[in-house]
Amino acid sequence: MSDSSSSRLLAESIAQEIALLPEGTRIATHRELVRRFAASGTTVSAALALLAQRGLIAARPGAGTYRTAARPVARAGDTSWQEAALDPAGAEAASLGALRDFQAPALLQTLSTSGPDIVDLNGGYLHPGLQPLRTLATAMARAARRTEAWDRPPAGGLPELRDWFAADIGGGLGRHDILVCAAGQSALAIALRALAQPGDPVLLESPTYPGAIAASHAAGLRPVPVPMDADGLRSDHLDRALARTRARVIIVQPLFQNPTGASVSAARQEEIRAIARRHGAFVIEDDFARHMAHADASAAPPPMVADDPDGSVVHIRSLTKVTSPNLRVAAIAARGPVLARLRSAHVIDTLFVPAPLQLTALEVVTAPGWRRALTALSVALAHRREVATEAVLAAFGDHALALRPRGGYHLWVSLPAHLDEHQLVPAALATGVAITPGTNYSVTGDSLRHVRLSYVAAPSASDVDDAIRRLAPLLIER
Repeated sequence: MSDSSSSRLLAESIAQEIALLPEGTRIATHRELVRRFAASGTTVSAALALLAQRGLIAARPGAGTYRTAARPVARAGDTSWQEAALDPAGAEAASLGALRDFQAPALLQTLSTSGPDIVDLNGGYLHPGLQPLRTLATAMARAARRTEAWDRPPAGGLPELRDWFAADIGGGLGRHDILVCAAGQSALAIALRALAQPGDPVLLESPTYPGAIAASHAAGLRPVPVPMDADGLRSDHLDRALARTRARVIIVQPLFQNPTGASVSAARQEEIRAIARRHGAFVIEDDFARHMAHADASAAPPPMVADDPDGSVVHIRSLTKVTSPNLRVAAIAARGPVLARLRSAHVIDTLFVPAPLQLTALEVVTAPGWRRALTALSVALAHRREVATEAVLAAFGDHALALRPRGGYHLWVSLPAHLDEHQLVPAALATGVAITPGTNYSVTGDSLRHVRLSYVAAPSASDVDDAIRRLAPLLIER
């Protein structure tokens, strides 16, 4: 048991005792509590601090610690007025298509945590067993000791970290083409607000990441789905959609797309750039899985921004997926005047990313073990993918996987004709398995008759295998 859990348990025990005491009663001394509970002095001090935070006790210098009055809890008043106040602005705004929508149930589901008896095939972040924990802990400790950790960083990010991102992305980018921001979701929201006006259309892959859908609605944009194939966004449909909608923004996930796993081929990248340039549109390249190629993957094409002298591509590169959900550091890369617009949007939103977090990220990516950690992760991901693929084929059938991507962290699984995700997802949860419904990735909200199975949030490959095979009885037509 950790010290923190010990102090929490001790705090609960003391709280039960003092709940019976009248206000103003002096409680047992620190020494007496150490003796009675056979706890260390540090644990007792931590427990008393927790009780003080809760307002149950208060120390009087030179006199001891006393039971305080119960902290009053205000009763909620009539908040029904908020429904009208939060209602959209009315018919005029609706006719302009400029309403912002802050409902994001699909995105919130990706952040939901499972109980101890649930195998998580829903989450998109690495299980702690896959995270480079030692590197992260060392990096944070080193960052905290640096004097500049407590100084205000430049609005665009620490120069050394911007240099690293520029080199990592490639394509001749320099420090002044990089903006450090708080992870990929924040970067996506910033880019959409900076590049488009409320009411504008935005072209999205279909299906696509629910965070892109939610960010588009929150910016007051109109998401327009564009079909995909095994090579990514279909250029013929993209060309027609741009001509029809006059959209100025396209969002593309170039590698191991979420949820399908498709990667944009080099030839398709060139087509998308050319089409976007012809229509005067920006491509937001959400390169979230660049460092999630598996050990047996072939070389990936360079990012779209690498061959983009005209500045059509706004590139997003995040460290979160391959480290920890708490290392929320990413970069936006762009050429030309658009970067000034992006920087302004970022400053309005968050001012800057805290220096301790940026320095921790810098320590991680420059540590001797960084490349070793990525290599170890690529091997582990390849193993989990193979285990998950075999289990899916056994449980769902040979035709369940249109793509078997050698990168990323998930499989896009089609369902039998008699079943849809609205039936399977709750039934799976009842058997102790959390999976993601395909509807979450639909731009229009329609059923896609798919589920996404993530294989990185579970504790082990054997847990992934057991959980997927546990779904087999649920697929039988009754």
